[in-house]
Amino acid sequence: MGRSRYALVAVVALIVIAGGWALLRTNSSDSPVPAAPGIGVPTCSLTTLPPEAVATVRVIHAGGPFPFPRNDGVVFGNREGHLPDQTRGYYHEYTVITPGAKNRSTRRIITGGAPLTNPVQYFYTADHYDSFCLIPDAGRR
Repeated sequence: MGRSRYALVAVVALIVIAGGWALLRTNSSDSPVPAAPGIGVPTCSLTTLPPEAVATVRVIHAGGPFPFPRNDGVVFGNREGHLPDQTRGYYHEYTVITPGAKNRSTRRIITGGAPLTNPVQYFYTADHYDSFCLIPDAGRR
């Protein structure tokens, strides 16, 4: 009786370990989006972002007018260091309107490169620069 109990415990332990391993592998393959090659920032399609982000990209392409002209289009310093290092003036920031907010809130599009109306890179942050995703499909076609 003692041996069968140990065998049962061993089988249950193996099942739990195998199930945990399979669960970890499933979750890691379902990660949101891989990092952009050479950038280290996850990617996000423009179609997955709030409609206000899409509108902001359109206004960037048009060269304005921007909802916060004193703040939109200004140089973004990347002081937090979450974006790849670039020379000062490479990045610019634009407000993404947050419905119901009484101020600029926390959502931004950060662009990188020139020209300002069709920069090389577009990044989105919903949490005021704590995290970013690269928007590979935001450029003009």
